[in-house]
Amino acid sequence: MSVRVRFAPSPTGLLHVGALRTVLFDYLYARHEGGQCLLRIEDTDRTRYNPESEAEFVETLRWVGIEFDEGPHIGGPKGPYRQSERKEAGIYAEWIEVLQSRGHAYKAFDTSEELDQMREFQQINKQQIGYFGGDWRDADQSKVDAAIAEGKPYVIRMRVPRDRKIVVQDVIRGRIEFDSNILPDPVLIKADGMPTYHFAAMVDDHLMEITHILRGEEWIPTSPIHALLFEMFGWEAPVFVHCPVIVGADGKKLSKRHGATRVLDYMSQGYLKSALKNFIALIGWSPGNDEEVMSEEELIRLFSLEGLQPSPGRFDMEKLRWLNGVRIRSMSTEEVLGEIEGLYNEPYTKQFWDSFVDEDSVPNQPKKDGQKIWSQFERLVLFARENREYALKCIKEEQERVTNLIEFGEACEFFIVEEPPMDQKAVDKWFSQEHVRPLLEHIKATCGSSQLTVDEYREKLVSFQEAQGFEKLGPIVHPTRVALTGKTAGPGLFELMAVLGPEKISKRIDRALTLVK
Repeated sequence: MSVRVRFAPSPTGLLHVGALRTVLFDYLYARHEGGQCLLRIEDTDRTRYNPESEAEFVETLRWVGIEFDEGPHIGGPKGPYRQSERKEAGIYAEWIEVLQSRGHAYKAFDTSEELDQMREFQQINKQQIGYFGGDWRDADQSKVDAAIAEGKPYVIRMRVPRDRKIVVQDVIRGRIEFDSNILPDPVLIKADGMPTYHFAAMVDDHLMEITHILRGEEWIPTSPIHALLFEMFGWEAPVFVHCPVIVGADGKKLSKRHGATRVLDYMSQGYLKSALKNFIALIGWSPGNDEEVMSEEELIRLFSLEGLQPSPGRFDMEKLRWLNGVRIRSMSTEEVLGEIEGLYNEPYTKQFWDSFVDEDSVPNQPKKDGQKIWSQFERLVLFARENREYALKCIKEEQERVTNLIEFGEACEFFIVEEPPMDQKAVDKWFSQEHVRPLLEHIKATCGSSQLTVDEYREKLVSFQEAQGFEKLGPIVHPTRVALTGKTAGPGLFELMAVLGPEKISKRIDRALTLVK
């Protein structure tokens, strides 16, 4: 049988990096093995189900580029692929009857008050907390029939066998043993008739012929319940793969302070999906060598369950920024502009920056202004529509420096605005020096009338340096950069001068001369 894996989210919130890693591992493993990857929506908890959440899951996975072979939005031979629809089709009712007929499940009519009293008694007497049968696990059928006749609501629970070891074989951790005496009897069918996750997921995994279950290690404590269900039905259990927990770079539980956790937030901040997939794949998995920069094709070729690690996987934003920068620098300038335009057209991007709040500002630095960041980015995109060739030149000069797409807005701003904002500290530092006015006048006279090459711009400034007797070029480069860009840092000065051209150089030198003291 070929490999069949499933991504089975409960759409009650947003798609975060932990879920993205799970579906990415599913996808890579299925493609590596030539198998199938399924999407199944586990929406049996109707009190928490959110249709907008499901829509975001689908939209996020579309952007990331995870392609499913079967699912609720594309169909397939094992449908329906929403558990609420499978419940309506009577699938779970059929199989819970099988368990009851074999004595592996029973009806329990405990009220919420009775369950509260049971837990309180267990706590007071320092007993194992949980439902271990109460009055109903071994009740006579006549008592059960009487309760039904009275119309008492009930749940259906699994009858966990006692006094035995339950073994779960996990790919990463090997053999894991559980004492059945400390496992409560879990609810399989709720009072409203909906199946719980434990029951529905395992029934669906069998009927959909899932061969491997990849999920987070937080499911290890309930894995014996799932293994028991397969045993009770007489089905062959899938291979269990409990992936390591994700922690921050400091080794602590992953939280928002370690970086954005909503996947669409990474898109909106200008991270490429190829870099994000590369980064996420390496959290808890290794290709077996020191290789870190990999294409999707390479990830598929190298991915194996043997490469999964039992130790926590670290989520390091600095590594993501580095990988994203590597990706950007490996692309052609046309490809970068295409990605910038694609990001601009994603509807969530503007929403993100309009509502952005800088909760991780650098000490002694102003907080980031989301609307300003979006305005700078939008200006570049709109400018490129009318001046594509010039925009490509601007992007090329900044391509070696930025780490994400959104940064191109601010980085390229001085290229495209008439009067770039001036850094007052830089003006005060450099424009107060005696040689700056003659320097700017020299640039206007030699560089402000005709287009020169990069080397020719360099020659013009070097000639001034030599004439003034400066040992180094720094005193010439720095004030010139401030005059032309308003900043003290940026791409190579002579390269940016070649992009700006004589008209912009001349206008900016004129403005700078009014600021020289």
